[in-house]
Amino acid sequence: MIALDTNVLARYYVASSDAPSKKQSTAAKRLLESGKSLFASKTVVLELEWVLRGYYKSQPDDVLTVLTHLLAMPNIEVEDRVAVELATVALGDGFDFADALHHASARHCTSLATFDDKRFARRANARGWKPPVKLLLG
Repeated sequence: MIALDTNVLARYYVASSDAPSKKQSTAAKRLLESGKSLFASKTVVLELEWVLRGYYKSQPDDVLTVLTHLLAMPNIEVEDRVAVELATVALGDGFDFADALHHASARHCTSLATFDDKRFARRANARGWKPPVKLLLG
């Protein structure tokens, strides 16, 4: 099994016009579509979302398309797939992917402590997420 770094996934999903980037995109495509067993850690998926959104300024729907495609690739094992899938669904519902992934990764806990009231805690609790999201101050 071959572990993937974020930059390989970014080159696979983001087209670039310069020669070195095109060469890397071709190599990434060859590997990801080779049928070989590949592994993406959830930290790599988290970083990929950040790179797409933060660096490439991708829209949330485009990021959602990428993550959905990645999860559908049969030869890629994603670490804690359930958490990544839950976070991807939450992204489609307008949540921040990182917050949703942190929450989904803590699904074995009794609660998730945060200071983020308006953008995360209220919305997650309104949807009945388990574990409940608790404010440390408020």
